[in-house]
Amino acid sequence: MIRFILNVLWFILGGWLSGLLWILGGCLMALTIVGLPWTFAAFRIAGFAFWPFGKEIVEREGGHAPFLGPVSVVLNVIWFIVGGWHIALSHLIAAFVEGITIVGLPFAFKDLQLASLAFAPVGREVVRVR
Repeated sequence: MIRFILNVLWFILGGWLSGLLWILGGCLMALTIVGLPWTFAAFRIAGFAFWPFGKEIVEREGGHAPFLGPVSVVLNVIWFIVGGWHIALSHLIAAFVEGITIVGLPFAFKDLQLASLAFAPVGREVVRVR
């Protein structure tokens, strides 16, 4: 029940905007063939950005990931240079502001997770926590 309440508060207080921006970014990347690896990562992150509580971020395992190893490192470096650091910085600033109060700490932790995803999204996935 607490996850539901936190997700609703998150969504109302800005999660909807964060999720929509990740979807918009994914759609813009999908317009180019070169941006397709980041498109799918952006869509995965959008789902997390809408409803983050009850989910966690994990590294993708061997056979499930099309972009593991050196390729994912190269894609993540390109992502970071082109725009990932801007997104990560915005989530870090939000986490700092939210973390000033005790009530905002759960939201700050989720923004820190989004910042880590914004640094290197390829090769990671979002899974439900039981």
